[in-house]
Amino acid sequence: MNATLAVYAASDRNSRGRMHREPSPGYRSEYQRDRDRIIHSAAFRRLEYKTQVFVNHEGDLFRTRLTHSLEVAQIARTIARTLTLNEDLCEAISLAHDLGHTPFGHAGQEALNECMRGYGGFEHNAQSLRVVDRIEDKYADFPGLNLTFETREGILKHCSKARARELGEIGRRFLEGGQPSLEAQLANLADEIAYNNHDIDDGLRARLLGVDALREVPLFRRHHDAVRKAYAALHPKQERHETIRRIINALVTDLVDTSRAALAKARLKGIDDVRARARPLIAFSAPVRDDNLELKRFLREHLYKHHQVHRMMVKARRVVRELFGALFEDPRLLPPQIYKLALAAERETALTGRARIVADYIAGMTDRYALDEHERLFDPRRLR
Repeated sequence: MNATLAVYAASDRNSRGRMHREPSPGYRSEYQRDRDRIIHSAAFRRLEYKTQVFVNHEGDLFRTRLTHSLEVAQIARTIARTLTLNEDLCEAISLAHDLGHTPFGHAGQEALNECMRGYGGFEHNAQSLRVVDRIEDKYADFPGLNLTFETREGILKHCSKARARELGEIGRRFLEGGQPSLEAQLANLADEIAYNNHDIDDGLRARLLGVDALREVPLFRRHHDAVRKAYAALHPKQERHETIRRIINALVTDLVDTSRAALAKARLKGIDDVRARARPLIAFSAPVRDDNLELKRFLREHLYKHHQVHRMMVKARRVVRELFGALFEDPRLLPPQIYKLALAAERETALTGRARIVADYIAGMTDRYALDEHERLFDPRRLR
């Protein structure tokens, strides 16, 4: 399998290995093993009940973190195959990149970060790494999932310098500059392609966005015009799908063509040359990057700030803040096994340790569980 990869791709041969040494897998690559461990993790299963923009109970047809992760993996694998990069590594990163997300999407993350101010803060990328390095506890020989360095560096897309200093080798690039593997760069942009276009789909389905308003965005308007020209009479669902799939295809095509040209020009001799560069090599062309930024701005103003979404997010922030306040003030409210972890962490790092365990517990909740736990703690009529 490695023989089909480009010289600058990640492979078993040039992997920096795992935190805890293990025998090589017999019938899988190292990155296939990573992918399989991620899929079998509890954190991955919980993504089914964590939503992107809409809270889980609002409808069964909206994207969840799980379906989003699968869509990112599909896009990433397609591009990786075309560029002769490591598909299995791209898939592993894509499936793991949202494991640390809180319930209620970005609103939950913002609320939890506010609660953790003074205790190290909360970043969902760093939390995803914490999940695979420490929180998952299935294996007898090591904590976490013991993933390869390459999968772990791809999970950590963004990181503050303060947090990077705590992470050792995996955080070095955020302090010294440089880039992660091409596979990590690719998975990052596959994530962007997926969530922008699928938020259009969910926004239209929920009737929070309108086609006429979306036509203000050049990227949408061009492909919407092409669909209307090609087909005389489509019902709205078909028209929506045909437009979005054309946008995704255009973004993927541009990303492949631009990245292929950049890789040829760079004359890389190996993965170390990738990491030594100041700027990523997997990228959109300037015009398409500008089109994509315009789409992101539109979604931010018209979907993420829509009054119905805003109302739900205000409620979500309140749920997270009140959960944290109650559980931090009285950790005996935690489940017994989590309470023991909080006591142990508090003995090591005082209240910072307690706060981190409470944050871990809340971040691991699904939307529905967080709402139920809030009701159990604050509704006197709920005895358990």
